[in-house]
Amino acid sequence: MYDIIIIGAGVIGTSIARELSRYDLDVLVLEKENDVSQGASKANSGIVHGGYDAKHGTNKGHFSRKGNRMFEKLNEELNFGYEECGSLVLAFDDSEVEALETLKENGIKNGIEDLEIIDQEEILKMEPHVNTEVKKALYCKTAGITSPYELTIALAENAIHNGVTLNLKEEVISINKENEIFTIKTNDWGHNRENTYESRYIINCAGTYSDKIANMIGLDDFYIIPRRGEYVVLNKNQGYLANNVLFQAPSKKGKGILVTRTVHGNLMLGPNAQEIQDPMAVGTNLENLKYIVNTARKTVDKFDLKYTLRSFSGVRATSNIHDFIIEESTIERFINVAGIESPGLTSSPAIAKYVVEMVEKIEGKLAKKKNFDPTRKAIIVKKDEDFDGIIGHDNPDKNIICRCESVTEAEIIDAIHRGISIDSLDAVKRRTRAGMGPCQGHFCGPKVKEIIAREEDLEPSEVTLRGKGSSSLPPREKRNFWMNLSNR
Repeated sequence: MYDIIIIGAGVIGTSIARELSRYDLDVLVLEKENDVSQGASKANSGIVHGGYDAKHGTNKGHFSRKGNRMFEKLNEELNFGYEECGSLVLAFDDSEVEALETLKENGIKNGIEDLEIIDQEEILKMEPHVNTEVKKALYCKTAGITSPYELTIALAENAIHNGVTLNLKEEVISINKENEIFTIKTNDWGHNRENTYESRYIINCAGTYSDKIANMIGLDDFYIIPRRGEYVVLNKNQGYLANNVLFQAPSKKGKGILVTRTVHGNLMLGPNAQEIQDPMAVGTNLENLKYIVNTARKTVDKFDLKYTLRSFSGVRATSNIHDFIIEESTIERFINVAGIESPGLTSSPAIAKYVVEMVEKIEGKLAKKKNFDPTRKAIIVKKDEDFDGIIGHDNPDKNIICRCESVTEAEIIDAIHRGISIDSLDAVKRRTRAGMGPCQGHFCGPKVKEIIAREEDLEPSEVTLRGKGSSSLPPREKRNFWMNLSNR
């Protein structure tokens, strides 16, 4: 029997798992997919928000600034990639300037002291490629960028290192409570069987499925509205176009489209927002992508779409109350952490600490481990000008597998042996960036597949692109859409 079972291994579930791993507790994380960070945690903007946007008095407003201030130390410990680059909310007319004043007032209420409204001259010094029709901007120097999936992976690895158990490919199918003990049944599709677990606590972090998990125990006080956001990612040679995270001033139509550099130097545009029925519907739509591109040109119009690498989408778990739900339910020791949409990534470390405090209020003071290790070594090794790696080298430390991103065989082997079972090319890609360059894995994909099969003792046919139901090798991307749009 476990002390605590966490359902869901996104950034919230793994943040809580890592925080709980500081204590003498038996903790199990159940995840229905073949890897961590398979929902919105792998498919979002990667923005560490300043905290000025979330409405004062809400959970979003309370946790976002607290989480923002925790990222620097978290990255020092876990090495997932974080940069405090700052953000600008751009206003192009008088009504948008008024919106900046409203945002600033809200931010001050949220405890943010580094907000200022700057004029066109200062904006263009900071961002020389921004549309010169810009009038003013709200500047927040403590906003940042991170790699959301690398953060989630790092949290999971560190939690496992400190004693947490992670079971992948296990979908929860029923929950019951009797004599103060929860019984969870899962469909273990990885082994084609059903499993049963017992626990004294359940923490529901199931994202777009959190309402369904709550329904299993008889709770129906909230529901989730899946909301899809689509993105466009361009090559690193376009990253120079944005130094800060560039937002458009919010309007009645929404927050607009952002333009940002990723923590690895790519340029990213998006997202839109569209309510959908199926949380698994993560495809992209050409008309939506056109809208994203054309709207982004209001901010920066100099990006070249012929350098587009890919488009992707993520589905956010918007709750019907439009705020984070972080509370013990009416069923004792069943804790919902649901409706965690933006700024959920930013808020995640603060939410994790709060959930542990909730457990301590119920359970009493938790005993801290004497041997807790907060550190985790980076997987990606930075190469300097003297790096003498080549394709086909006998030494794994110098054998280049992914030529676009200079990923070595040793890095891939390291990623595979960190306590999380890996059986897909995308799992290696998220950990090492092998396959994220201009060729999108067409050169390195077969080599990565061979390494995974060898290291995990799998048949090559068992190594897929993304997991269950996906192909074994990456398909060729259709580039005509981007080339045609770039020539307009």
